[in-house]
Amino acid sequence: MSSYNRPGASASNEAPKDYEVPHGPSDSVSGVAFSPVADFFTVSSWDSCVRIYEANTTTGTAIGKALYNHDKPVLCCAWSKDGTKVFSGGADNAGRCFDITSQQVGQIAVHDQPIKCIRYIENHNLVLTGSWDKTLKYWDMRSSTPVLSVNLPERCYALDFSYPVLVVGCAERHVQIYDVNKDPRTPVKSLISPLKWQTRCISTFLSRSGYSIGNAERECTGYAIGSIEGRVGIQYFEEKDSQSSFSFKCHRENNHVHAVNAISFHPTYGTFSTAGSDGTFNFWDKDSKQRLKGFSSIGGPITSTTFNSNGTIFAYALSYDWSKGLITQPPRSAVFLHAVKDEDVKPKPPKKR
Repeated sequence: MSSYNRPGASASNEAPKDYEVPHGPSDSVSGVAFSPVADFFTVSSWDSCVRIYEANTTTGTAIGKALYNHDKPVLCCAWSKDGTKVFSGGADNAGRCFDITSQQVGQIAVHDQPIKCIRYIENHNLVLTGSWDKTLKYWDMRSSTPVLSVNLPERCYALDFSYPVLVVGCAERHVQIYDVNKDPRTPVKSLISPLKWQTRCISTFLSRSGYSIGNAERECTGYAIGSIEGRVGIQYFEEKDSQSSFSFKCHRENNHVHAVNAISFHPTYGTFSTAGSDGTFNFWDKDSKQRLKGFSSIGGPITSTTFNSNGTIFAYALSYDWSKGLITQPPRSAVFLHAVKDEDVKPKPPKKR
């Protein structure tokens, strides 16, 4: 959408000077996730490991705290709401839980094919897994069989959850929206993505007031969806005069179009980041339809991003994302911590035309 100030004018892009997390993965990073209650974060990787770090907000550094393994590449990671457990899923078709207090790990889920997405479902104390076997499964960690199994129209590629709304992006551009309180089996809406190419990432968002009051009254009002074609769609569940769904181009340079690999919403302001195969990340305001801040390329694709609980740290992963197929020298894998400046993520009034 032309009303966005899109990347392209390199003079406005700042080169990130960020802290590299030590002892990082030896293969591509599939996920980075911050604890919702502390400055601990987890990194899942194709080297079959899940690493847990503690970030020091005073010094801007991080230290490794724990590591556990899957039998094959790890494709996703998430935290429990209280920050005591880490969940992960992988190409070994297994979901695992690591207890921060006891340092014990155990298998809590299984699918017929790799687990691509995992989330903790608050208020129900369940873990949700989404798989390439075209199912969602809800797990009580005390049982080896799922509480509920839900069939999807296609393979699960991406999902996000803001209680009680679950949005799932599948192959062939299918999007399924559920209300887990009303009926987790049947989607409230079954849609085709507004974007014309394969879905890469989905992130739900709250109403602006939901952020400003500290999420005390969470109202999930829509989701952002990113595709391999350098485009993001902002989709509202209910269309109103003051807010209508739209899409915009990003992560494009001249004639080169790059995948949007990650979208993360700021926990305080409700603005959001995008990161892509071009190695750049940007901060945006969907309400005023403008880019707030752009950063130049870090030299390789960014595969995952996350904000910490108060939005002062932005973590992102440098990794090869297979956007160019098999290559002889993929970029190294690393995770960086970016100190977020308030002026870079705070909403701004719409530009005058």
